[in-house]
Amino acid sequence: MAAQPVPHPSTDKKRVKVYELRNNDWFDRGTGLCTAAFSVSEDGQQREPRVLVESEDQPDRVLLDTRVGKEDGFHKQQETLIVWTDPSNGVDMALSFQEAEGCAMIWKFIASIQQQYHSVNAPDDSLSDDLAMDMPNPISLPPASMANLAEIESQMRVFSGTANGRDALTKYVLTEDYIGKLIPLVSDAEDFESLNDLHRLCNIMKIIILLNDTSIIEHAVSDECVIGVVGALEFDPDFPSHKANHRQWLQGEGRFKEVVHIEDTQILKKIHQTYRLQYLKDVVLARILDDNTFSVLNSLIFFNQVDIVQHLQSNANFLGELFNIFKSPIQDMKRKKEAVLFIQQCCAIAKNLQPPARQTLYNNFLAHGLLQVINYGLRHSDVAVRVGATDILVSMIDHDPQMIRSMIYRQLHDKQPPLTDSLIDLLLVEVDLGVKSQISDALKVLLDQGPPPQPPEALAKANGEYAVRAASRIPPSADPQQDNFLSGFYEYSAHKLFRPLINLKDRETMEFSVQQASIFTYLIEILCFFIRQHQHRSKFFVLTNDIVLRISQLLSCPEKFLKLVAIRFLRQLIGLQDEFYVKHVSEKRVIGPILDVLIETMPRDNLLSSACLEFFEFVRKENVKDLVKHIIENYRDKVQSLAYLELFRTLIMRYDQTGGFSANMDYYIEVDDEPRRRTNIINPKTGVLMEHLAMDQAEEEYWNVSDEEEDLQAKPGHRASSVNGESPTAKPLVDYASDEEGDENVEAGALSADEDRPDERPAKTDASSKDVAPPLERLSEKRRREEDEEDDLSKMVQHKRRNSTSVSPNPSSAGGLVRKKRPQSGTRDAGGGPRKIAISLSPSPKGGNIQSHGRPDDEV
Repeated sequence: MAAQPVPHPSTDKKRVKVYELRNNDWFDRGTGLCTAAFSVSEDGQQREPRVLVESEDQPDRVLLDTRVGKEDGFHKQQETLIVWTDPSNGVDMALSFQEAEGCAMIWKFIASIQQQYHSVNAPDDSLSDDLAMDMPNPISLPPASMANLAEIESQMRVFSGTANGRDALTKYVLTEDYIGKLIPLVSDAEDFESLNDLHRLCNIMKIIILLNDTSIIEHAVSDECVIGVVGALEFDPDFPSHKANHRQWLQGEGRFKEVVHIEDTQILKKIHQTYRLQYLKDVVLARILDDNTFSVLNSLIFFNQVDIVQHLQSNANFLGELFNIFKSPIQDMKRKKEAVLFIQQCCAIAKNLQPPARQTLYNNFLAHGLLQVINYGLRHSDVAVRVGATDILVSMIDHDPQMIRSMIYRQLHDKQPPLTDSLIDLLLVEVDLGVKSQISDALKVLLDQGPPPQPPEALAKANGEYAVRAASRIPPSADPQQDNFLSGFYEYSAHKLFRPLINLKDRETMEFSVQQASIFTYLIEILCFFIRQHQHRSKFFVLTNDIVLRISQLLSCPEKFLKLVAIRFLRQLIGLQDEFYVKHVSEKRVIGPILDVLIETMPRDNLLSSACLEFFEFVRKENVKDLVKHIIENYRDKVQSLAYLELFRTLIMRYDQTGGFSANMDYYIEVDDEPRRRTNIINPKTGVLMEHLAMDQAEEEYWNVSDEEEDLQAKPGHRASSVNGESPTAKPLVDYASDEEGDENVEAGALSADEDRPDERPAKTDASSKDVAPPLERLSEKRRREEDEEDDLSKMVQHKRRNSTSVSPNPSSAGGLVRKKRPQSGTRDAGGGPRKIAISLSPSPKGGNIQSHGRPDDEV
């Protein structure tokens, strides 16, 4: 007698938590390290398999020490859990492992021990070293007969209660072909009209199928057994007064339609088997399926579908014959319809395949002319064919929209009608809302050119890298084929698509049929998408076709959902905060109808009033100034009637406070706050910021003159020109007693200098007109740019020192130029003071300052 190898014990310790069931609640005994091994019994001779858990915190403490016996009923649940019932006290125990690997190792030891217990008829519970390897199956069922059905059902329920019993029952059913022996009893029970026996047969078939064995399920759906199995399942004891008709459905020969003959018998067998498995899963066993059986059925279906698709796409002769049906001059409409539905089923199966296999299938279909099939199906009069063609297209778009776009580009290159025209034609005439929704989504995906490009300044610096390096990551420009496609679409197809909206121009009544009203919902949804994606093209289309005014006509429709659609479109326009659309909405005066709808629905709270209120709330919150001005100026009476709402009171108040100049409010606030700053930085002739002025020829000539020439020019006439040119009304600058006490009065000196500067300009004008060769205005601009580079405090100190040492009060003479080019003495002319810290005690009119600056330039 050959000895069976003893299972290798698991000596590695695995981290585990020990639980026991107390009062229907799992109690945590603690965390420890688990091992499974053989131990020596008390007499020192026999070895016993045991599972031992030692405490992690206290190694001397044992959390669990249980013996693996045949009556314990160990079960593995999920990947990290082992549960059993302790035979000594009847307490349910559980081990929860930290890692699935540890659970698998311990379970392998336990399962091998219990398998040996059930495979031999040992005299006691001890495990002998000499174990028989080949023993007969311990399970035996009564012979399949009408008289034994009750006993057969009872024993099967007992065996299926444990894992080992299920394994043994599975082997017995397969080896004895027990399903084949039970099938004849179904017809016998029907002949005797024995309802109790039919109910027992139904329960027995359920038990056998729920054993979750792939071999049993494949045998049950085979050609020789499937009719008998589903016949037994027709008599469900849960519905004793009803009988299903599964056999009638599966026996119908019209269910299987072979468009093109399939020569491979194995593929034909798998096609039939897959259909039966799906029927079994979705219809027959839909109420009683557990997760395990559901997974087994799905696995069988998936692998069959993979084999079927791989065979079909690799068979060039089959594909050629399939697509030649649509190229044949013989108009066999029935066969073409079946071909479209067959391709639809293939695409539906492909959704479950891996992306590479799916891509291969679609490429083979496109190479044989799938696009012509879609065009044919979309224009077919049968709704089933249109739905099938739409499903094919949507499946391919979901997988790879660029693949369909490439085919459309090829159609345009070959001067053929593009696929989008077929979609537009179907969208306008289709009555099925589901098909309309699919076509709408397909059009949006095909015409999607990706996210709008970012402006260059958005990529100026990215992740600490300057624009030179960030520019290398800028995505390439748009595809020229896509641009040509969009240009052609807006030139020809867009007018056809939005024809129902354009035709509203001469319509007097806004009453539509159900089909006409439903099309507006999809058209406006598509138009909103186009406005977001195709910015420039959509603007031109909206402007030239007066789309905004046409959609606003829907606000007078009796159907509330059409009013909501129109409001949603207008809300989309202002939500973009694009100046073009804001002005366009104002010009077309479409906000008045929205106010009319709101006045009509208030004070009721419904979706329509909420949409209107949200529209105006967005205008207030985002401070869309042009719209605020437009609303109050044109619809003040309507807004006043809604003034009991805080939203509209705020709009009126905001308009009244700004006096209607809300569009430039920020500019005027800034000018009022810093009048002197504006005076100093604005060019009096051009009104352009000084920093933006380019170098002119006069300035170039000044800087090209040498210092010696300037000294000769300044020495003889500097004092005379300063004294003679001084105006009697000019106020002297603030004098400082000495340099030591100047630090305390620096701020006051700067303040006085800025305050007195306008009054000294007449003197500057007289002196400038006599002696200064270069234009005074341009020289002051150059000084102003140089002084901007100095520190503010240094400028004020230099200003004080110049006033304490200079003889002439006029800082704009030629001598001032010489001192400016020598760093020993600081200068400050009337027109080039430090504008960033200039403080004005009383704002003076901007026009006066500009005029006083402009006179010397005119006189020169």
